[in-house]
Amino acid sequence: MTLKECKKEEKADREFQKKFKFEGNISVLTQMMVDPAATEKRGGGKNLPLRRGEILDVIQFTNQEQILCRNSQRR
Repeated sequence: MTLKECKKEEKADREFQKKFKFEGNISVLTQMMVDPAATEKRGGGKNLPLRRGEILDVIQFTNQEQILCRNSQRR
């Protein structure tokens, strides 16, 4: 990884922490795949756009209906 890529990832992590008021280090608990049969959803606000078969990093389990995730673009 180049220095430029590393700084870009650090910036994305800082923005993530600020947007979701997330304190501490961001650590991936597990990964999950969006159901390939699911309908694609457009994101908005704090909701992540979902694509079929996309792999997501699970950051935090917030409640039974929502989880805090990021996609491959670190969004």
